[in-house]
Amino acid sequence: MTRNVFVIGLGLIGGSVALALQKAPHTKVFGYDAHEQTRELASTLHVVHEVVEDPVQFAEQADVIIFGTPVNITLDFMEQLKSWNLKRNVIITDTGSTKARIMEKALELRELGITFIGGHPMAGSHKSGITAAKPYLLENAYYMLTPTEGEEIERIAALDDLLKFTLGKMVVVDAKAHDHMTAVVSHFPHIVAASLVHQLNFEKKAFPMTSSLAAGGFRDITRIASSNPTLWRDITLQNKKELVGQLDTWLDEMGRVRQLLDQGDAEEIERYFSDARDVRDKLPVANGALYMPYDLYVDIPDYPGVISEVTGYLAEEKISIINIRIVETRVDVFGILVISFQTNEDRERAVKCIAQKANYDTHIS
Repeated sequence: MTRNVFVIGLGLIGGSVALALQKAPHTKVFGYDAHEQTRELASTLHVVHEVVEDPVQFAEQADVIIFGTPVNITLDFMEQLKSWNLKRNVIITDTGSTKARIMEKALELRELGITFIGGHPMAGSHKSGITAAKPYLLENAYYMLTPTEGEEIERIAALDDLLKFTLGKMVVVDAKAHDHMTAVVSHFPHIVAASLVHQLNFEKKAFPMTSSLAAGGFRDITRIASSNPTLWRDITLQNKKELVGQLDTWLDEMGRVRQLLDQGDAEEIERYFSDARDVRDKLPVANGALYMPYDLYVDIPDYPGVISEVTGYLAEEKISIINIRIVETRVDVFGILVISFQTNEDRERAVKCIAQKANYDTHIS
């Protein structure tokens, strides 16, 4: 018997989920997006098996419905679900980055006999839209499920059985705990990144060359500021209570840093950076809320054709790369060429390949 999966919202995450679930046996993936151009691309790029023009009508045939829409739009759809004709055993989930309000709404659906299990695949990209969707985007990333209290184990297991084809790491957590943890590691860092970019923009009015020097560490730490502003507007508003708490803690921490600078105690300042380094170095390597590619820095000589030479070596070994860039300002950066890989295994193979064929110095940040 074929399982009909209906993905509503075919952007980066919805599209990636749809692509991944096409690997599930006896499963047909249908998709809908409010934008006609996105629906056309979904068909052309084979993001789904079949594009749907009327979500209300098709929902009657769905065994699983997945909302890949922003949280506010998902809440609107959840209200509409109350009047939709749905299969008795349909399972509904979402991919939103905040869960508390979603799960409050889910209680209303539960009273009507509709199963809604919150979901959040904790992977992403600074890029957005269906053209950025990849079937492997969620691999090895945490995929959080937030069922309502007392939800049937069989229903959670059924959803898990489907979503495991994303190759994400499935974890069940409480919605409020989810929102607190994601505020710490995902939502608040976006605010910090955006604030640093605003500060740079202010400084370059008096020192225009500042933006030309914004490479290396500054580019890395502010990369997420390039994310979809509408998406992050909604996330910030949805999780504002947790974010205000994080901001208060951050201001306290900045006050402590200012005190360290005022006192000028070299030993204490070094300890501050040392403690931060130790904590940072113990973080798990696997992708979490903030997707980071596996970067390799290569110290290459400056002559025509050297980049094609290096990438040619990798191609000979069938090592795939996902990005490549030249670093212009290399303060604390060990190499002018930065090559990004999808997996740590590919990066390790690249290190060996370059060492054997070119003997250029490489460094893993």
